Amino acid sequence: MADTGGQGPVLGPVAGASAGGGGLARRRRRRWVRIAAFSFTGVVLVAAGASWAVYAKLSGNITPDEAAAAELARYEKERPTALVKDARNILLIGSDSREGTDNARYGRDSGTERSDTAILLHLSAGRGRATAVSLPRDLMVHVPGCRRPDGSRSAPRFTMFNQAFQVGGSACTIRTVEKLTRIRVDHHVVVDFHGFKEMVDAVDGVQVCLREPIDDRAAKLRLPAGRVTLNGEQALGYVRARKSLGDGSDTERMERQQHFLGALVTKVRSNDVLLNPAKLYPVLDAATSSLTTDPDLASLRGLYELVRGLRDIPIEHVQFLTVPRESYALDANRDQLVEPEAEELFERLRTDSPVVVAGNVPPGSAPDRPRDGRGASNGEPYREPSAQPSVAVSPPPTFRGNTAAEHSCE
Repeated sequence: MADTGGQGPVLGPVAGASAGGGGLARRRRRRWVRIAAFSFTGVVLVAAGASWAVYAKLSGNITPDEAAAAELARYEKERPTALVKDARNILLIGSDSREGTDNARYGRDSGTERSDTAILLHLSAGRGRATAVSLPRDLMVHVPGCRRPDGSRSAPRFTMFNQAFQVGGSACTIRTVEKLTRIRVDHHVVVDFHGFKEMVDAVDGVQVCLREPIDDRAAKLRLPAGRVTLNGEQALGYVRARKSLGDGSDTERMERQQHFLGALVTKVRSNDVLLNPAKLYPVLDAATSSLTTDPDLASLRGLYELVRGLRDIPIEHVQFLTVPRESYALDANRDQLVEPEAEELFERLRTDSPVVVAGNVPPGSAPDRPRDGRGASNGEPYREPSAQPSVAVSPPPTFRGNTAAEHSCE
């Protein structure tokens, strides 16, 4: 203690303090460090919470098709076996359901729905190519006995393909496809009219090229010739219209759908969508809200695991074609498979062999096939011959179709 001359004692310097206020400064720094740490932790937690909320919302949008899973499990022993590890076959079903306020605009809700569009999408094991095969809704096929929505069971019958979805939903459609093709369907996705429109609007429309103007009252569609960007409503009319566009055939309608899907794939894969969160979220929200899938796909993680390898597929290796078909012998308004060409296509998909498409193959005709009696020409899967100078290499058959890199007016 120091003598202050009668003014009372003055305490000496406190341990750790300095005459210049260094201790106070350090205490302030420590307080700000704690505040900053708490603030940073709060930001991280809020961001994590927001990310989880977004993930949970998008995952919750998807409807798992539990009923179909249970029905397919019932018939597991009769289903085909996958032949190539890591190759995947996904059945895409466009439903014509009128259920709900938005879908009701397209017709009366009869309490049933049919597959307005069905596409079997094959993804190669190395994810180097994707092949989408349209299955005509009027194709005559053997539909097995299926569980109806009311719990009763239908009898097997020979009828139009889209009746399978009407009778027994996605499970019945999958079993019909598997019996027709002997290809194992690994996953399925069902989308309705509203979901399709929302997806197109979420990417700010899709550009197509029209050779001539369209004035279709039934589809409420008036479009000029040339390059046109379609919004969701216009796109739905464009892919669904049949009798008033072109020659009125379902074949032309399916080709129009294929060209549109190719343009949609190109738009979604563009950098301004995939690399822009402000644009990507609406796309994911619209896409997931419109989907009913098998339980394995009914989450963002499931979908991501499926599509993550697709980002690197060149768009010229994303192919679209229609199964070889012709008018049904007993009814010109129905279709039947062209054999052995259809079986050649199915065999190539089963064995994960390349499929080649070209737009100059006449519709409804046989594909351009090897003529040396080997490989795909006799219905066997194409395999590269052993290296022998005297043996010519047979190319795989070429089917009528297009790729995502092509445009209908080029």
